[in-house]
Amino acid sequence: MTNDKKAAGSPSANAPSNAPARIEILLVGMNGDLRGKQVPPEGEKKIWDGSVRLPSSTQSLDIWGDDNDDITGLSLSVGDPDGVCIPDRRSLTAMPWAPEGSRQVLATMHEFDGTASFMDPRAILARMLKRFEDRGLTPVVATELEFYVVEDDWRETGKPRPPAALMYRDEPNGFQLYDMRATDALDDYLQTVRAWAKAMDLPADATTAEFGPGQFEINLLHRPDALAAADDCIYLKRIAEQAARRFGLKSTCMAKPYADQAGSGLHVHCSVIDKDGKNILDARGGEPAKLKSICAGMLQTMRDAQLVFAPFANSYRRFQPGSFAPVDLTWGFGHRGTAIRIPDKDGPAARVEHRVAGADVNPYLLLTAILGGILLGLDNELDPGPVTEPGKDVPDAKRLTHDFLTAVEEFSASPFIKDAFGAEYQKLYGDTKRKEAIIYLRTVSDFDYQTYLPRI
Repeated sequence: MTNDKKAAGSPSANAPSNAPARIEILLVGMNGDLRGKQVPPEGEKKIWDGSVRLPSSTQSLDIWGDDNDDITGLSLSVGDPDGVCIPDRRSLTAMPWAPEGSRQVLATMHEFDGTASFMDPRAILARMLKRFEDRGLTPVVATELEFYVVEDDWRETGKPRPPAALMYRDEPNGFQLYDMRATDALDDYLQTVRAWAKAMDLPADATTAEFGPGQFEINLLHRPDALAAADDCIYLKRIAEQAARRFGLKSTCMAKPYADQAGSGLHVHCSVIDKDGKNILDARGGEPAKLKSICAGMLQTMRDAQLVFAPFANSYRRFQPGSFAPVDLTWGFGHRGTAIRIPDKDGPAARVEHRVAGADVNPYLLLTAILGGILLGLDNELDPGPVTEPGKDVPDAKRLTHDFLTAVEEFSASPFIKDAFGAEYQKLYGDTKRKEAIIYLRTVSDFDYQTYLPRI
């Protein structure tokens, strides 16, 4: 990158020094999008007083930003009522890309009677965590986010292309897995991401180059607070996006931006500790009964929750045989081809790794689904079936669906989803995604024209 770009993208090169600071109060939408308000410093008291309001339907918007009142009945048909944005002070942090002194805080939508909105993703996860708390248990969670960085001319070209620094004669210069030359080529950008993560107190750990050109993974360290872990993930996505803008680039968490390159996932590591701080998944060299049962719980609920793990039509392009995105509902020890991987079964580091979700997932809904499956395994003695051995297939293993609409229908009919997310949210999410799936199916693509029009 040029010296000019480095200067522009430096963590200290924020907005002009005379630009006013601000505080942003943010709500998380159904699709993991952030919506909210910018408030000048003199109006900050309104945030902490709980005086900031937004329409409750803000959190029912689909991927196009439509409130779908005709199918949800949550907007104009009921007067599009306001909800109250209650900030979570623990999530208050800096905005390193904004004027000096600017801050941001995540909020949960509440009704005027003080109850959390049924459609707020943070509230949905908080309710699931209360179930663990009632059992004297605490999930410990870490996420690994993959994303692509692309050139910023995608609006003009209609397609993404890798950063010029990773191209040779307009073609990607090979696979870049763990290649330090790839991280060096975008070092200014990655250093900015890390600096901003540090400024925001995010527990960011290693950064690695992944398979695809311009694809990177950033690991976030374990948190004994799953809500904070989801907050970390949503903030990391924002950092990646804001830093990319500084360098004339765009970051994307689209699950499959290139047909011929690897998709992007969001892997989750999870253990569970009891009130004495003991990891209840620790097998200590014996038979890992609890570990196997929670694997079974996650596997048995995986098809029901696939719409959460793969929330868009593009998400299903990632599930391909022979890729690192699992298609079989399998589990194994240290096996990266399985849906549930156990990196360690002995000692305090004993944990499971959920490898199904794409980077496009809403992290709050993702953790709700994973923890719901874990809870099912903790409350029952379940059998996950045969362990997957390296180089061997599991006969008759059930599979994830490759079809968006099938995932919608299975989500909508699932008793597990109704219990974990609530009947109202199951209907809202299912109906909204059904509309998206049907629009996708009705869209005639270039593939249709190129393949069928000349031949049929």
